[in-house]
Amino acid sequence: MAPKRGKQKIVICIAGMAGCGKSTMAKKLADKYKLRYFSGGGELKALAMEMGYEPRERGWWETEEGARFLKQRTMDQRFDRKVDEELIKEARRGNVVLDSWTMPWLLKQGFKVWLEASPKVRARRIAGRDGISLERAHSALKERDQKTKMIYKNLYGFDLEEDFSPFKLILDTNELGVEEVFQTLCMVIERLLLKKA
Repeated sequence: MAPKRGKQKIVICIAGMAGCGKSTMAKKLADKYKLRYFSGGGELKALAMEMGYEPRERGWWETEEGARFLKQRTMDQRFDRKVDEELIKEARRGNVVLDSWTMPWLLKQGFKVWLEASPKVRARRIAGRDGISLERAHSALKERDQKTKMIYKNLYGFDLEEDFSPFKLILDTNELGVEEVFQTLCMVIERLLLKKA
């Protein structure tokens, strides 16, 4: 079921902490519903490349270089502001799925989904996805979570992983596989969003 021409423009925001599956779900939803896909993390990597970083390897955010860029972001808000300006432009164009930590709070419009997963489950998923040890994944996630929350609290004032007020759907993915999460999202989106479009 793709959005119909002449109807309202569709904006879906998928959010959640690292390793919750937001990028996977956002891409799958964009593909299924013939929407554009735009990733905040992808844009941050593009900015990192402009600065001489090399975020090409899988699991780059969990590397020493990824951690250095994260630290740089905590001291310089320009990176995140620039990415968020681009995401807002894409949202205004409509018919897009946004993979973003910030858009649920910064956009008034949009169907906003939070994917929940415990730190243990997220670390296991990242270790499997990126081919790193569980210990390394858990340690990197802990630092990344802390700094990411600090960045957005300082920049915009919201509490990531604590303020769920913008969300239409909060889905606990701890016990669900990829297809189960995807089918659940499709069912809810078709019932609550696409029938109104």
